Amino acid sequence: MQHDDLIHDWNVPDKQAGRIQFDDETLRDGLQSPSARDPELDQKLELVRLMDQLGIDTADVGLPGAGARAREHITTLVREMKSLRITPNVACRTVIGDIAPVVDVVQATGSPVEVCAFIGSSPIRQYAENWEMETMIKLSRDAVEFSVKHGLPTMFVTEDTTRAKPEHVRALYTTAIEAGAKRICICDTCGHATPSGVRKLVGFVKKLVEELKVDVGIDWHGHRDRGLGLANSLAAIEAGATRIHATALGVGERAGNTEMDLLLVNLRLAGLIDNDLSKLGAYVKLASDAVGLPIPANYSVFGKDAFETGTGVHAAAVIKAFKKGDTWLANRVYSGVPADLVGLEQVIAVGPMSGKSNVTYFLEKRGVQPTDEQVAQVLELAKKTPRLLTEDEILGAAGVKKTVAKTR
Repeated sequence: MQHDDLIHDWNVPDKQAGRIQFDDETLRDGLQSPSARDPELDQKLELVRLMDQLGIDTADVGLPGAGARAREHITTLVREMKSLRITPNVACRTVIGDIAPVVDVVQATGSPVEVCAFIGSSPIRQYAENWEMETMIKLSRDAVEFSVKHGLPTMFVTEDTTRAKPEHVRALYTTAIEAGAKRICICDTCGHATPSGVRKLVGFVKKLVEELKVDVGIDWHGHRDRGLGLANSLAAIEAGATRIHATALGVGERAGNTEMDLLLVNLRLAGLIDNDLSKLGAYVKLASDAVGLPIPANYSVFGKDAFETGTGVHAAAVIKAFKKGDTWLANRVYSGVPADLVGLEQVIAVGPMSGKSNVTYFLEKRGVQPTDEQVAQVLELAKKTPRLLTEDEILGAAGVKKTVAKTR
């Protein structure tokens, strides 16, 4: 039987017009996580290189207004990115004093840097900040005009767009576009949106751009306070967003952002991108180490448990596939994500729900041809242990020295 006949895929994606672009926010919004630490510069450089290898288009490398250390790191990262395909951008308030240092960075590095000029847009933010709409319009126009005048590619960002009034969204984006912004960014800053709301809002903004008859990109930046970050980003793509913002492991302020790694995996599986994701595991691990946040064991695709099973019936199916010599089959028979897509592999463990095949396969992988007695001894221990057994426990129960058992 052909592999194509083994999986009926109901997840047929809608047609996507144009190439999907990605903006990595790990080194800006990701570092706003209360639990994250600011990585060392060499870690940031390596992360940017991995982003480039993954086909990520742009990366937000920081807030120039955050201080001397931030500007030093930004300048070094921008200089490094001159030799890469990925391009830099930075976040700035719609304040000329925030944007002016970007001009200095460009002059120092000889490399263009996109300005992401942001301002709050929802009535609740306006009320809390005592902002008047007229003032917001002026700030937005002045900031974008200053940025464009100095030759900086400019994206205009409305914070909390998903709770903003349509007339305010229209007024702010129209002002920014008329001032020269080449991209506009819709933000679900507080993780308020649902997929249906995302489709309505992105559709509204797309129609506005069409009415203005301009070639302006539409970005989506989403948070996951309601656990909908990834679903909302996929909905934004369906509705016409052309660049999606995300972070490694979804790290970010409060509950975090859309997960860049899971976004790439889902789009690759949907056939909407063809990026090489073999370095995605390295990207996730480096990000975890750099920001000081461990990967949860049950995290999709990259968590320790993602491709590991100790359940007898599940493990048996995977093992039968391996015995057929069919890695393709083994990576899909009990997994919605093929492990080898991201440079990982299936793991068979032994625990209280395991069967003989688990034990046999585990020992054979370590160069041991087990007897029925050895398998029985391991299973006896497994059935009375309320968790998966460690390698030492399995080998000990089988009476095998670890130095003898060598993984093939």
